[in-house]
Amino acid sequence: MVMRPVEAWGRLTHELHDWLPLGGREQVEASVRGAHGLVYGNGRSYGDVALNPGGKLWAGRGLDRFIAFDRALGTIDCEAGVTLQEITAATLPQGWFLPVTPGTQFATVGGAIANDVHGKNHHRFGSFGEHVLELSLQRTDGEVIACSPHTHPEWLAATIGGLGLTGVITRARLQLRQVPGPWMASEGVPFTSVAEFLQLSEASAEKWEYVVAWIDCLSTRGEYLRGVLFRGRHEASDRPLSPRRARQFPFTPPVSLVNGASLRAFNALYWQRQRMNTGRLRLQAYSDYFYPLDGLLAWNRMYGPRGFYQYQCVLPAAQQLPATVELLGEIARSGSGSFLGVLKTFGDRPAAGLLSFPQHGITLALDFPNQGPRTQALFDRLNAIVQAAGGRLYPAKDACMPRALFEQGYPRLEEFRRFRDPGMSSQMSRRLLGE
Repeated sequence: MVMRPVEAWGRLTHELHDWLPLGGREQVEASVRGAHGLVYGNGRSYGDVALNPGGKLWAGRGLDRFIAFDRALGTIDCEAGVTLQEITAATLPQGWFLPVTPGTQFATVGGAIANDVHGKNHHRFGSFGEHVLELSLQRTDGEVIACSPHTHPEWLAATIGGLGLTGVITRARLQLRQVPGPWMASEGVPFTSVAEFLQLSEASAEKWEYVVAWIDCLSTRGEYLRGVLFRGRHEASDRPLSPRRARQFPFTPPVSLVNGASLRAFNALYWQRQRMNTGRLRLQAYSDYFYPLDGLLAWNRMYGPRGFYQYQCVLPAAQQLPATVELLGEIARSGSGSFLGVLKTFGDRPAAGLLSFPQHGITLALDFPNQGPRTQALFDRLNAIVQAAGGRLYPAKDACMPRALFEQGYPRLEEFRRFRDPGMSSQMSRRLLGE
């Protein structure tokens, strides 16, 4: 037994886990059969969905082999510990790219499936799980289940967005999409209200595949909200692509560098800079467009030793305008928030998984420094607004969602319980599912 401290991306806790690396199908079966534990991928989940304090944690990055790549059809078969970055490095030079990618390329395939991640193009391509052609699931009773949209589709639906609780995902086959190269055309359009954002987002959806907005979370005054909508599309270009040089956040400061003063200064400068670029079409490398934060490694240190929460909710389309205005007003009054507040919409598409997060409406994501009871009190107020609107929180980002809000927000929860692997358990599952 090797006990080691493990943390999530939010760095809220650093508790000991029984750490066991995985590598190879035979070793996975021997390690998992008859055991109790959880898989930990590359540590990009923010809260406690991939933590199991005091218990066994199977380190999934060892499942890092590529199995097959069909250059004609754009399908890739790989083990679940392969990262999205590794897939892109192998397939983008061949003209293929992930149909859906989140804001970091350092997530693993298994983590992307278990959390059914989404990107900036939900209205076109939905969530990550919609592009899973097949996966293999190792259960702790020794059973191996191969599931696809045609074979055991009920197991596929339970595992997509299933929080790693249906078994160990060992491999997956994914459908990629063709792109003209590694370049993106993008432009920014300022707006000054949630209503204007919604209008811009709808108007942009037909001609632009990717639509997302930065917002100044402290600017809200009634209906007023300043922000910039960024819209983008893949673009052909003969320009050579230079290797990206990532920088490292060098240390953990004694206190959070994200506070009211730094937020106001950053947001004012960012707003003015983006307004100056209004209507200017930019050509960006795909990594700069999709993964700006990946250019600063270990950026989560800036929140100091107490760590941070990310709060991401989705509000149904019928309530999206008034509920979003109410949420942002509450956040502005609190004087807290993040440099990169994100606002975007989800299309009207059926969910890929029983517990998939996206639903038709608007989603808001913000980071909050951990200020103890003050932060919890703010979340209580935000949760009440989300619950009243019929919305839900994103488990991949969560560390403190109330069980009642989880049960209301995920109406297929009882159906999902039938597919639980009794040997899989996490701090989140104990908190929200009660076992």
